[in-house]
Amino acid sequence: MAVLGKIRRRGILLVCIIGAGLFAFIAEEAFRSCEASKNNARQQIGEVLGDKITYEEFQKMVDEFSDVIKMTQGKDNLTEDELNQVRDQVWNTYVQTKLIEDDAKKLGLTVTDDEIRNILNQGTNQLLLQSPFVNQQTGRFDANALKQFMNEYKKNTNPQYQEQYQKIYNYWQFIEKTLRQQTLAQKYQVLLGHTFFSNPVEAKQTFDEETKESSIDLAAFPYSSIEDKDVQVSDADLKAKYNELKPRFKQYDETRDIKYVAVRVKASATDKATLMKQTKDYAAQLATAEDPSEVIRKSGSNVAYLGVPVNKSAFPSDIQALIDSTSVGTTTAIKENAQDNTLNVLRLISKAELPDSIEFQAIQVGGETPEDAHKRADSIYNALSADATQWEAIAKKYGQTGEKNWLTTQQYQYSPSLDADTKAYLNALNYSAVGALKNIQTTAGNIIVKVTNRKAMTTKYVAAVIKTDIAFSKDTYSQAYNKFSQYVSENQTIEALEKNAKKYGYTVETASDTRTTQHFVANLRSTRDALKWIFDSKEGAVSPLYECGENDALLVVGLTKIHEKGYRSLDDEQIKEIVKAEVLKDKKAEKIIAKLAGVKSIKDAQTKGGKFAPVDQVSFAAPVFVQLTGSSEPALCGAVAATKVGQFSAKPVKGNAGVYLFKVKSSGARTGVKFDAKSQELKLAQRNMQMAGNFMQELYIKADIVDNRYLFY
Repeated sequence: MAVLGKIRRRGILLVCIIGAGLFAFIAEEAFRSCEASKNNARQQIGEVLGDKITYEEFQKMVDEFSDVIKMTQGKDNLTEDELNQVRDQVWNTYVQTKLIEDDAKKLGLTVTDDEIRNILNQGTNQLLLQSPFVNQQTGRFDANALKQFMNEYKKNTNPQYQEQYQKIYNYWQFIEKTLRQQTLAQKYQVLLGHTFFSNPVEAKQTFDEETKESSIDLAAFPYSSIEDKDVQVSDADLKAKYNELKPRFKQYDETRDIKYVAVRVKASATDKATLMKQTKDYAAQLATAEDPSEVIRKSGSNVAYLGVPVNKSAFPSDIQALIDSTSVGTTTAIKENAQDNTLNVLRLISKAELPDSIEFQAIQVGGETPEDAHKRADSIYNALSADATQWEAIAKKYGQTGEKNWLTTQQYQYSPSLDADTKAYLNALNYSAVGALKNIQTTAGNIIVKVTNRKAMTTKYVAAVIKTDIAFSKDTYSQAYNKFSQYVSENQTIEALEKNAKKYGYTVETASDTRTTQHFVANLRSTRDALKWIFDSKEGAVSPLYECGENDALLVVGLTKIHEKGYRSLDDEQIKEIVKAEVLKDKKAEKIIAKLAGVKSIKDAQTKGGKFAPVDQVSFAAPVFVQLTGSSEPALCGAVAATKVGQFSAKPVKGNAGVYLFKVKSSGARTGVKFDAKSQELKLAQRNMQMAGNFMQELYIKADIVDNRYLFY
């Protein structure tokens, strides 16, 4: 009880302490919550219709599509440019799919399993024809082959084939998902397209507009005949024209204008001399080497030496141009290529007419030891030499089909390297006649090969190429870096960068409307940090020094202008120039039209300074191009269509590049064409479908898309 009494006496103090503790707890939780929200935001790659997508979710889709490309194109890795294309395509597909799904849901549009089954059974969809389940005889997708694979995939327990099965399964999952997306998009577009309809009256009217042509005598008064300085343009004129044209100046993404200095580090004269000496040494070794492989490897050549016959297309374009003028057995002098900044040496080892496509059969022969495999292979070789009809039976005995396969040069000529066994195998196929039997020894066993057909004879080459970059040294890079670093540190404003650039030998460049969707700043690779800085800085800021490109470039950026989403203002120099040009056009048109008061003929128009020319085939359906002013003029087409034959234009026509007066000499339907209501209505329906195809832009604008990819890639 005494304790309770003490607590009661100190109740107010305890309440304050507890309150303070609770506040601290709540504040801590709030802080954690804010931090968690910030971390979540940092992981968001974007947002569509309020649905957020995280980096992990997006990367999973990128990996999925990358695997599809690598599988279909036989690649192990994708280049930086290819990965950028993949990310762009994945993002665009994701956005379009979300937008269509949202609108389709409101309309009750779905893609059912029965519809997908029907598409599979028809087997003609282009997506399906890219799958591994195409019947080679019919050229159509084979649903039974897919079912068979799915059964094998579920039953497979052999680790040796698991990876291959999984790749094909993942590929099919991608195709099926994409098929559903495309089918829904097609249904949506067809529904939208049918809201635009045609009828016989419209068909006849559009046919007449397309086929009725007029010949006119034209007098043109180009706006260029009046100098800009002779026209007064006030701020009120600009403001009025801006308000008239304002819808044209709306932008849906934030952009930013920058000024930058970019320096490419290049090899010095000393660097070039050192590299030339090294290349001369390697060229001398290459000319006498029995096997060029080691020389090519040591030289650091950009072109791999395979040691097998390949097409000319396997070599870089400059080597292709050189190869036919080089004799077999010859090693060329060192040639510099300024376009790709390399030194080049070619040794042409052989040149022969060989098949580009080879059909063959093969039996792989193994054993407990290589010697055992060699003995078995000798026995098989002798048996097949005596009786070639035993091929399938012997192959079956060794667990193989012995079926015929085709090999093309394309399949191996871009390989980064080939081992000795593969070289022997490919050379045997290339140089063997049809029907020839070869017993090829490998480190793991033997391969019995028979060439059964050869097609597309072409010139193939075995050539060793030294192609080395004219690279700068560390000292050269350090000197360039120190100089540029001094320039950046001494000039921390955009004005200073511009003022002192020439003193350092640099040039300040301008880039307008930089977007977050760009992959590069200043056309330099590895500039993601610079792009992030641009969209995280204030006007007038100067960036730190960035090392970028292929580790060969230096960059500094100044942010000159931020263009928010919405309407670009008249204060924007670009917008002001556009508006001013339109005002000048209006003012010049007023002057010309005033001058033409009372003109009733082409002759009168010529006396007022009009340029004369006859113009034929003027139709309402297509803008006429006027050579006298170098511009297409839709307004002139409309005026001519409304004027009878023999009449002079009722009033001057204000066009894009000038004012026009005309007289219609003749008018009539184009000869050799007849009106067909059904075909014309079909043509209009197709045009309507094309118009409906522009729906995506409207959906995109209304969806308030957030794209943060630049923060991650």
